[in-house]
Amino acid sequence: MKYRLHKRIAIPLLAIAIFFSGTAFKSEFFEIAKQIEIFTTLFKELNMNYVDDTNPGDLMDTAIKSMLNDLDPYTNYYNEQDVEASRINNSGDYTGIGANVLTLKDKLVIIEPYKDYAADKAGLKAGDEIVKVDNVSVADFKDDAGNLLQGAAGSEVMVTYVRQGKTQTATIKREAVDIQAVPHFSMINDEVGYVVLTKFNRKASSETKSAVRALKNQGAKKLILDLRGNPGGLLTEAVNVTNIFVPKNQLVVTTKSKVKKYNKTYYTQRDAVDTEIPLVVLIDGSSASASEIVAGALQDLDRAVVIGARSFGKGLVQRPKKLTYGTQMKITISRYYTPSGRCIQALDYWNRDENGKATRVKRENYNAFKTKKGRMVYDGGGIQPDLELEATKLSPITKAILNENLIFKYATTYYYNNTLNDLNGFKLTDSDFNDFKAFLNSNNFNFETKAEKAFAEAFLIAKEEKIGTAIDSDYEDLLNALNHYKTQAIDSNKEELLSLLSDEIVKRYFYRDGLYTYYKATNPEIQKGTEILSSNSNYKGYLD
Repeated sequence: MKYRLHKRIAIPLLAIAIFFSGTAFKSEFFEIAKQIEIFTTLFKELNMNYVDDTNPGDLMDTAIKSMLNDLDPYTNYYNEQDVEASRINNSGDYTGIGANVLTLKDKLVIIEPYKDYAADKAGLKAGDEIVKVDNVSVADFKDDAGNLLQGAAGSEVMVTYVRQGKTQTATIKREAVDIQAVPHFSMINDEVGYVVLTKFNRKASSETKSAVRALKNQGAKKLILDLRGNPGGLLTEAVNVTNIFVPKNQLVVTTKSKVKKYNKTYYTQRDAVDTEIPLVVLIDGSSASASEIVAGALQDLDRAVVIGARSFGKGLVQRPKKLTYGTQMKITISRYYTPSGRCIQALDYWNRDENGKATRVKRENYNAFKTKKGRMVYDGGGIQPDLELEATKLSPITKAILNENLIFKYATTYYYNNTLNDLNGFKLTDSDFNDFKAFLNSNNFNFETKAEKAFAEAFLIAKEEKIGTAIDSDYEDLLNALNHYKTQAIDSNKEELLSLLSDEIVKRYFYRDGLYTYYKATNPEIQKGTEILSSNSNYKGYLD
């Protein structure tokens, strides 16, 4: 009797639940269909009736990008060329000239020619500005002009470039390029090995594993894993890299979404290479996504000492969705969480401030979590190192100089005015620093502080309220004080700027491999990591 009563009650309740869930689904579907119909009608009427000729493709491109801009920077639309570029980035190989190239409006700038690849063999150098590819002017090419440099292996391309004001040409034979995830590994001393992991493509874990094994064979009893500047990549490779140092069946990362099927937990799948070897992980403000998964997991599991600066805080997960005509869309579907439960994402793009900017959790609102051994760690976006180093952080004025590519440009000028045959003993002088400051002035470098912007806005309001004349002299005094501060700020960050300049200059003469050799001798983060690893009690002190 009770069973029948329960059944009589349960069936109507189930029917009601299905009805309401179905109604909710239909309501949402209707709203989507309604908005699509409104947009389709508007788009047709606009193209048919607007006073000037319109380009439907350009209008639609603007409409899509404007819509996505309201979400987050990682939800993007990809045309056919973008899809191919994404494939290259994830696979780690492509056919081209073998150089890192920056695409600007009217030129392609060689950022770094890869040693012994086509561009290098043809004599191209960092700083060369390609203005024409075969007979195509870069300034006139509407799509990504960098695609002009790609082509079948063995095919030739003629580039016209400007170097130090002189126009030159070079014929380059394209070839297959293998982009290494681990461009360098070596011994720092008799006991400490050093591995640089620059991206999480499909080769990341296999190359890292090979590097670790090779270093252990060379006598490495301790390791430094360098993730600085690593923008991330494939989630599965982040799990596999973590797996090199932690055992099978260990939780590495969790993804949480409003869509149930995207809620996933990722565990290590294989036996580790070494679960005991002392490990230091280096991160900085450019370590993002998969880098943060590795650093966060190793920190939460008390498996490594993390040093440097707080990581970028890119904890949003994207998934590609195929669209029509060979295009794709990459949609943010969930967020990353470390084994302790910390959310990696730093910025909230949904709840923006009054100026439309994404908000960041304030430090006083950070939440505490515990590592495997009970150490306190905090969220707030990104991974906070166990040891934060001032040398890893960049000052606002240094960021401004980097944003204008002035470190890069000065290194180009230095390269053509100086000879450097031996890496040992290389050090920039006070004279070089003064020369750099003169270079900044000649390039009209002007760093606008947040305070300066705020004062300018306040002065405009004062003028509107007709009290501007009363505070004119005070405002001028403020501007003079700020200009004095900015002049001092460059001198105050002398060591930071000289370090960045030295790195870029060394790379010009000795390529990337020479840069890592130089790092091992001079880099403060590597030196601190080596110091921590030199004392077992000191190392364990960070993890207990």
